[in-house]
Amino acid sequence: MRKPASPDQTWLTFLHNHASQVWACDFLQTFDLFFRALFVFVIVELDSRRVVHFAVTRHPTDAWVAQQLREATPFGVKPRFLIRDRDRKFGEAFGRVVKGTSIDILLTPYHSPQANAICERFWGSLRRECLDFFILLGERHLYWVVKEYVDYFNGARPHQGIGQQIPSEPEPSAGEGEIIAFPMLGGLHHDYRRAA
Repeated sequence: MRKPASPDQTWLTFLHNHASQVWACDFLQTFDLFFRALFVFVIVELDSRRVVHFAVTRHPTDAWVAQQLREATPFGVKPRFLIRDRDRKFGEAFGRVVKGTSIDILLTPYHSPQANAICERFWGSLRRECLDFFILLGERHLYWVVKEYVDYFNGARPHQGIGQQIPSEPEPSAGEGEIIAFPMLGGLHHDYRRAA
């Protein structure tokens, strides 16, 4: 005999029920050629796994993070919930932007990366499929590499978590014609489309 469902909603159930209204954000630290720290900030939509916004900096201050949230939510485009960790980079300025946009913040518990699993999976993919193959020369180089990878991630890479679909809707292609490979990230990955 099965146990009755709990009246309280679990974290997994909440995310499943509200995935279309939830974004998640986090930081990834990496290093350049001279072992200087670089940070990538990303915001991911949970339902589609689409990277909504990313930015790169050497010094992620509270004001800088607040500006990134402003840039990610133009013209009233915003989620209902935003998952973030308890990093000190999310300070008062970030809090004011969140309050002004009426987004509800969902704080992850301490030492619980699985609570922000979509961002953690993106970081793993970014490292394994991209950053491990590059020696980064600096902030601008990292921005270019991450931009190319995000274009590939959003527009060409199938995701197991969403039934092998691509986060951004691909352009419809004709049913006939030769399939052409378009190199991305200098040939590290490819996007395949039918010839026009």
